Amino acid sequence: MKWLVALLITVFIAGVCLPRLAARMRLGRLPGDLRLRFKGREYFFPFASTLLFSFLAMLLMHFL
Repeated sequence: MKWLVALLITVFIAGVCLPRLAARMRLGRLPGDLRLRFKGREYFFPFASTLLFSFLAMLLMHFL
């Protein structure tokens, strides 16, 4: 249950931060990342990017 809450918080934070970073660093273009437009606003759900960054962070922590 704790991992699910952590995953949801991570997806939310990444969804808020990644659109700004994506414009600069070209992130968030993986096949599992969703970008939706609704009533003139764009919503971004970076599921694949979150999983990739979590995996990379896990590997980094494993080897430190």
